[in-house]
Amino acid sequence: MADSNNRNLDFDAFIFDLDGTLLDTADDLGAALNTVLVSHNRPIVSANIYRPAASNGAIALLEAGFGELWPKQKDHDSLRQQLLTAYRDNIAIHSHCFKGVAQLLLALEKKKIKWGIMTNKPSFLTNPLITQIKDLQNAQAIVSGDTLDVAKPSPLPLLHTAKLLAVDPARCLYIGDAERDIQAAKAANMINATALWGYVPSKADALAWDADFNWQSPIDGFNHI
Repeated sequence: MADSNNRNLDFDAFIFDLDGTLLDTADDLGAALNTVLVSHNRPIVSANIYRPAASNGAIALLEAGFGELWPKQKDHDSLRQQLLTAYRDNIAIHSHCFKGVAQLLLALEKKKIKWGIMTNKPSFLTNPLITQIKDLQNAQAIVSGDTLDVAKPSPLPLLHTAKLLAVDPARCLYIGDAERDIQAAKAANMINATALWGYVPSKADALAWDADFNWQSPIDGFNHI
């Protein structure tokens, strides 16, 4: 669906992914990864290694950090828990809203348009992180990856978020930076937008997801309020 065909739509709610869409969390995730690598006598990795994996969960980060040695690691579950613990203990040292996010959220609130968060991040990380980010305090619904028994790309968490917001899913716009975000939104009958400023693998890959909109910046959201 082309942008030009949808530009004049209005929405009752915006729903956002968290990491790579509202928040730049990559440096805190990378610091946690490097803590694990050092503890296993492995060299630390730079941002160009961990940032592309930042939206894809703990295992993706560990795969990026250990590289070709990852298949030889015997206890993936233990390493995952070490990473999550290191991240939880320093969850908002560097994390911050992407430029333009705060302005967009304020504009939504002024227009009386509801907004919520639907992330695959587990709730034991989502809740303390959001608590420390002032600009996210007014979210009217927060759904994490473990709120239900399924996560994205299943549409069910998005449908649950719409229910919490008391909004028809067809009147919601979902914004995310991963292919599973667009897949979930389509399955939920939600108009969708790719956050090209996020942790997309490449712009070409992201455009191939065939989202309804492809936003260069959160400010593009002003076209729809």
